[in-house]
Amino acid sequence: MSDDAIVVLKDDHKRVKALFRQFQNSEDSTPAQQGKIVEKIIEELTVHTYLENQVMYPKVRELVPELEQDVLESYQEHHVADVLVLELAAMKPDDEQFRAKTTVLIENVTHHITEEEDDWFPKVREALGRKQLAEIGRQMQTMRPSAPRHPSQPSAMKKAADALLS
Repeated sequence: MSDDAIVVLKDDHKRVKALFRQFQNSEDSTPAQQGKIVEKIIEELTVHTYLENQVMYPKVRELVPELEQDVLESYQEHHVADVLVLELAAMKPDDEQFRAKTTVLIENVTHHITEEEDDWFPKVREALGRKQLAEIGRQMQTMRPSAPRHPSQPSAMKKAADALLS
């Protein structure tokens, strides 16, 4: 596994997108089965956004000031995802809004992923280079085991509050 921060984040994106496809192909599944998929989506997104908000975004903001507006926009996109994730975590899979809310989450996060991978990551790679990206990646990987896995955990709640204040 690579230590490169962008590779680490793209690997997260691949896992999340695979779960999105699994959910989108689950129309014939029971609500309970769909709920299990959404639980995995919530866990993956909670960890991923935590690592980006705590490590990647602050480092890029510090080291590449010309990308500050991109970072601020990303914090807000994470905030929107956090709100949807919190609401989904409180819902039952057979709630009439569950599938619709999950679909909106998928659409928002897919937009965010595309923007990051097609626009932001190339700019970050060019500005930081291999050594700094490896350092940031190692820091994220070190934090991953203790990262929150559910939006109701205090560190996840703090992340959501920080996004409002950033």
